[in-house]
Amino acid sequence: MAASVDREVESVWEYPRPPAMLPDDRLVRVECGGRVVAETRQAVRVLETSHPPTFYIPPEDVRSDLLFPTEGRTWCEWKGIARYFDVIVGDAVRSRAAWSYASPEPAYAAIRDHFAFYASRVDRCLVAGEEVHAQEGDFYGGWITKEVRGPFKGAPGTRGW
Repeated sequence: MAASVDREVESVWEYPRPPAMLPDDRLVRVECGGRVVAETRQAVRVLETSHPPTFYIPPEDVRSDLLFPTEGRTWCEWKGIARYFDVIVGDAVRSRAAWSYASPEPAYAAIRDHFAFYASRVDRCLVAGEEVHAQEGDFYGGWITKEVRGPFKGAPGTRGW
C-alpha cells in the first residue's frame, strides 16, 4: 500500500485499474439506528477508475454484534468473492448494508475481513466530519466527498463504461 494522499480534489478518472489501496487516517464513521456501527482512523481507501473511493474498515473497529451474515455473494475481478451483511440496530434493519472479503485475491490481502458499507443503506457515513453521498445505482459502494470528482460509474447508462 502507498502512503496517504494529499486531500486535494481527485478525479476518479485518474484512479488506476486495477484499483489502488491507500491507508487513510481520517476519522471514518458509520451510523445506523442512532448507533455508531463503525469508527476508525485506520481505513483503507480503494480507488478504481470511474468510481468514488470505497472505504474498508478494520474488523476491530466495527460493531460486529450489529452485523448479520446474509445470503448471496458477488465476485470482483480484482478482489475476489464478497460476502454481505445485514445491519440490525433495534428496529432498524438494513438489508445487505455491508460487505467484506474473507479471502481476497493476494494483491488485496490488506482488506481481508475489513467491512465496507453502502452509504445509501445506513443513516450516515462520515469522513473527517463530512457526510458522504452514496454512489448512484446502489450496486457499487463508493462514497462521494468534496475531494472527488466524476462523472461516476453506477448511474443508469454507465454500466458499460
